[in-house]
Amino acid sequence: MRPSKKVLPGPFRNIFRRRVRTLDRYVVSQMGSSFLFGVLVFSVLLVAGDLLFQIANLVIDKGVSLGVVIRLFIYKLPEVVVMTLPMASLLSALLTFGRLSSQSEIVALRASGISFRRIVRPVLAASIFVSLGAMLLNETIVPLSNRAADNIMRYDIARERPTLLREQVFLRDDSGGVLNRVIYISKLRQNLGTMEDILIQEFEKGAMFRITSANRGTWSGGEWWLDDGKTFEVQEDRSVKLLFSFARQKLPLLLGPSEVARTSQRPAEMSAWQLWEHISIMSKQGASLAPLWVMFHLKLAVPWACVILAVLGASLGVGHQRSGAGVGVAMSVLVVFAYYVVMSFSRSFGQAGYFPPFIAAWAPNIIFMAIAVTLARYADR
Repeated sequence: MRPSKKVLPGPFRNIFRRRVRTLDRYVVSQMGSSFLFGVLVFSVLLVAGDLLFQIANLVIDKGVSLGVVIRLFIYKLPEVVVMTLPMASLLSALLTFGRLSSQSEIVALRASGISFRRIVRPVLAASIFVSLGAMLLNETIVPLSNRAADNIMRYDIARERPTLLREQVFLRDDSGGVLNRVIYISKLRQNLGTMEDILIQEFEKGAMFRITSANRGTWSGGEWWLDDGKTFEVQEDRSVKLLFSFARQKLPLLLGPSEVARTSQRPAEMSAWQLWEHISIMSKQGASLAPLWVMFHLKLAVPWACVILAVLGASLGVGHQRSGAGVGVAMSVLVVFAYYVVMSFSRSFGQAGYFPPFIAAWAPNIIFMAIAVTLARYADR
């Protein structure tokens, strides 16, 4: 016969549940200060390693005003903070569980019947919240701040002219939050005022109803004109019907060549949703989409490194009971360095077409999750 499951009496069961809830709050509160410490430390390391040297060079050698430098620093900061979130998650979990283990609190919890998997649950919940925050920042603030920083570097500091040749120009026409039109330009030569391989998708009530393609476009008399093109109607069953061909047709775009070059977005500056739309347009051009698909999946995969590295840090912290903050920072740097090395190799193989884009982007997470789960099982013995 199977042994009956031991059930605690009602009052003792309520006490046990209150202790567990108290444990969750305690672990999260302990990780909070370490997490902020990690964000600060790794932000300083990243800023000192690259951005601070760049800013000093701008002030001393190029005589850039302090106001411009401060603006550049502010615009660069969101990307730096987002990069530090996985590192800070790893460090906070490692330091917190190292401290709990060194003070025999983990042993006491295990002795009271609480498993390591249950102890690490608040770490998992808090890191999921951090991952969602990182995704939100990547989709909203980071693309805008990176674009603003790039404009400052190119036009306010370097005083360079806008690039004369822009490739894969992507423009959106929105009014009142409603998407009206998307314009894709394969090549834009702003000094000549010419375009090549133009594709225009027009939308009505969120649905695409017309597509216009043209081989060439020219800027003449303050207006854009399309040459040698065709206009198609998108029917309800998503099939495409040719409406007419044209030798020359006006493009209702008010931006001049230099303004198009300034306002167009590059794939690296897009959010995941914008990149998805960009890929759908590029797929109609027959271009290689592997690098873009890898970039898209990386935008989704990298923020979830916060969860994986936090669990890994908790498992490592139990095994390093006498590690101080310095050792914790060093170990975190090594683990994060290994993660990004694996990600770089995997991304390169994906962009070259050796790996499917999904596998190329998520492989580092899968590998390090397997390591974290193995260490967590070992710590639960």
